[in-house]
Amino acid sequence: MSTLLVIGGTGFFGKSILDCFRLGKLEKWGIERVIAMSRNAESLRKEAPLLISSGVELYSGDITTTASLPAADIVIHAAASTDAARYISCPLQEKQNIQAGTYNYCKLAKTFHAKSKILYVSSAAVYGKQPAGIANIPEDYLLSDLSGLSDGKRDYAAAKLDAEEAVKNLGQQGLSVGIARCFAFVGPWLPCNKHVASGNFIKDGLQGRPITVKARKEVYRSYMYADDLVEWLMTIALHASLECPVYNVGSDQVVLMGDLARLIANEFGVDARILDITDSDVDRYIPSIEKVKRELGLTLRHDLISAIRYSVREIEFNNIMIP
Repeated sequence: MSTLLVIGGTGFFGKSILDCFRLGKLEKWGIERVIAMSRNAESLRKEAPLLISSGVELYSGDITTTASLPAADIVIHAAASTDAARYISCPLQEKQNIQAGTYNYCKLAKTFHAKSKILYVSSAAVYGKQPAGIANIPEDYLLSDLSGLSDGKRDYAAAKLDAEEAVKNLGQQGLSVGIARCFAFVGPWLPCNKHVASGNFIKDGLQGRPITVKARKEVYRSYMYADDLVEWLMTIALHASLECPVYNVGSDQVVLMGDLARLIANEFGVDARILDITDSDVDRYIPSIEKVKRELGLTLRHDLISAIRYSVREIEFNNIMIP
């Protein structure tokens, strides 16, 4: 039986993992104990008491400065702010936080996790803006120049690329590591008060408000359900190696933002308000998942409609607090 350490254990990824653990969905990997680590792990007792099930340990510590880590067989490093507003208002600080959290972890891993399977949660932001000629962006596409991105996106992408290099270097030093480049998601623990469209739309629907898409250009996204996310992260983690494999994590089922709004509005019986397209620019953010399907045999178990319905059902059934 194994111990799983989740660094960033109180965020969306951490909560989704803890939810799967409570429901017995990590048993097939032999996980009998999950350590949720964050700056204030005890906040989970108030925010999400449902997730504090038997076998869960809360561990408060700042990954940017801590001098020690709990032992674990599997480590998922998912500690980074996902608040887009923070990257706009103080991009340099957020960049430094990501780098410090990764560099400090990599230093400590050689002492505390030398025999562990280690997965670093990166972001599809490292690809920059998806080119018009690429329908699904593959793992081997990387920007050579980030200067064309806005300040916040540029600093975030640069920080994630730096972090990936630090993790790959661990592999060169004999540790088993892997990288998950994550796209967009939907699930009951997704923040509903930030920049994530699916979460904001669900919040509006729950509160009986019309769902509005303000973008004046075509925006294409795809959304992976939280349970699929956890299954993919666990599988990729267990395939960590000295070669540090890199995989996209997300859905390749494309949806136009206006259609997403209509789908969620229909679930709640509210109006969807879509502004006319006036900008010829296209915003596309869709992964290729052929590599992970081919090499690890992973598939999407939930389509978009079921992902939305399961998310809403779990929020309502478990009385999950929506800020």
